[in-house]
Amino acid sequence: MALAPRVFLTAEQIQNRVRAMGVQISADYPEGPLYLISILKGAFMFLADISRQIKTPSRIEFMGISSYGRGKTSSGEVRVTKDLDASIEGHHVLIVEDIVDSGVTLTYLMNVLEQRRPKSLAIATLLDKPEKRLRPVQVSYVGFQIPDEFVVGYGLDFAEDYRNLSDICVLAEDADITGPGNRDRGAGTGEKSLNP
Repeated sequence: MALAPRVFLTAEQIQNRVRAMGVQISADYPEGPLYLISILKGAFMFLADISRQIKTPSRIEFMGISSYGRGKTSSGEVRVTKDLDASIEGHHVLIVEDIVDSGVTLTYLMNVLEQRRPKSLAIATLLDKPEKRLRPVQVSYVGFQIPDEFVVGYGLDFAEDYRNLSDICVLAEDADITGPGNRDRGAGTGEKSLNP
């Protein structure tokens, strides 16, 4: 079914904020290499844009995370489905996320990565929904704090659609977000549960 998303954040607003975040991250990490770790799939656009704004020499890595559960939210059981290709021991590490809400998977991921003895470990997210937090998560860099809206575009999907939109959009309230083929957004990162 084709839905008409409503623009929530324009491509221009996103790019302006990403540039500002890149300046701040560059200032905070003047020496590299800085490892940028993106969780597949939703953060790929944000990673591509922020990595070009960070002036610090950087290395890019990807991880796949799966959270189990049949409902609209993660069950809290999490596992790594794609691990890093390089050691992060002794290096500064920045987890690059598209959206943080429950904190369940990021708590798990932070514990996994801390065991690998990085020099430092921090989180940068484009979108933050603090009112959805189930676990405390310290997010160092936030693009936009947003209300509890189901958003798509700029890498975020609904049943694998809408990732390619330049803007971040809200789906219409009558959208069937529980229909066949849709998955808990947490299946990719555990951080993107469907809105009730």
